[in-house]
Amino acid sequence: MKIFITGASSGIGEALARRYASRGDTLGLLARREDQLRTLQASLGVPCEIYPADVRDLKAVKAAAEAFMAKHGVPDVVIGNAGVSHGTLTEHEDDVDVFRRILDINVNGLVNTFHPFIAPMRARGSGTLVGIASVAGIRGLPGATAYSASKAAAVSYLEGLRLEMRRSGVKVAAILPGFIATPMTAANPYPMPFIISAEDAARRIARAIDAGRSYAIIPWQMAIVGRVLRVLPNALYDRAMRKMGRKPRKG
Repeated sequence: MKIFITGASSGIGEALARRYASRGDTLGLLARREDQLRTLQASLGVPCEIYPADVRDLKAVKAAAEAFMAKHGVPDVVIGNAGVSHGTLTEHEDDVDVFRRILDINVNGLVNTFHPFIAPMRARGSGTLVGIASVAGIRGLPGATAYSASKAAAVSYLEGLRLEMRRSGVKVAAILPGFIATPMTAANPYPMPFIISAEDAARRIARAIDAGRSYAIIPWQMAIVGRVLRVLPNALYDRAMRKMGRKPRKG
């Protein structure tokens, strides 16, 4: 298989790259940090193209996609994994730009990632577009409102895109991880229930993609939490969140 992954230089993206490399798949890896991409590429032992780029830059993402397809053909799976998270408080003017950056990377970055591949996949009549969202997109988290909003938007975007792609042969999947042990969660100053390693997350994500699932919460314990959160009345949710810690603000 041919797999194209964004945000591939660390965390879930790196773990996914290693997971697919262990299966002998051909990889296209895009991330901002070229040095980490090169180190990862050298360690994989499979055909692997790297593309240092920011998912906010549509021109750069398109160039990477076209270069990969020119050499290896249309990928079977495209995984939009690039994302950022910072603590934010709307009352702070400095955080307005942080909100904008988080939404641009986590939402528009998905659009930029998928755009170059949709027409070729549609023409071939097959392919899977996977967006890595988050359980944080189910209900708003205090102190992480930008991240929660971006992941809620990502889930809705992926659902709408799935409907747009019906009858095209192109599948769309939304993957909602819970707490994963990555650099992104390392700064969280609060308990993280059911946390799993990035390697375990990658294994479960790949399995969900292979199974053709259009929506998956990982791990399964967080799927139960997600179902409860959806139906929990605001008064009970508010009470539960009072004791939750806040993600540190960027700065």
